[in-house]
Amino acid sequence: MNVPNANRFAVVIAVDGPAASGKGTIARALAAHFGLPHMDTGSLYRAVGLAVLRAGGDPADAALAAKCARTLDVAVLDDPALREPSTARAASVVSAHPEVRAALLECQQAFARQPGGAVLDGRDIGTVIAPDADIKIFVTASLDVRAKRRQAETPERDYAVVRANLAERDARDAERDAAPLRQADDSILLDTSDMDRETAIARAIALAEARLAEKAALG
Repeated sequence: MNVPNANRFAVVIAVDGPAASGKGTIARALAAHFGLPHMDTGSLYRAVGLAVLRAGGDPADAALAAKCARTLDVAVLDDPALREPSTARAASVVSAHPEVRAALLECQQAFARQPGGAVLDGRDIGTVIAPDADIKIFVTASLDVRAKRRQAETPERDYAVVRANLAERDARDAERDAAPLRQADDSILLDTSDMDRETAIARAIALAEARLAEKAALG
């Protein structure tokens, strides 16, 4: 989460998309551009997954995962272990539990409702957490491109394994009963497959500015 800056105006921005699509990078850039606080909601689920693992439990245990979500210490959001592959896998599993999503819902919605607005990124921001967001952007990229990006972060891992893990996570996120990953009807699609970091950020900012201009014109 970023520390709030002096906002030019109140605006809520929802950024959704699959893993390694670039949504986190884009969300942070949008937050900086508009002077808004940012929440990476995926970190909340990673924190719950990590708590389950550290308790010696199984992420598939819905009751334990829900307990960890209800007693989550936000200080763990700065723990480097959140970026480990095992934590990411656990996060994907615990995020499918309705009890976990319910426990974290109010925290995310309260962040979105704060005065001045906010930027949140995840997989259900525009559909569940902030369905009335002023700007919704769905960031995606091809599976092959996302796998290459993820492997670049951990080059010691085999590409085929990275790709298979992403494909498995995509399926789990899209097919879960609780808040599945999907593009909101009123969101803007941004495919970053053929874009470098700077181009994707510039495009996202341009799209957001254009959407705000449209809303201003409509009064």
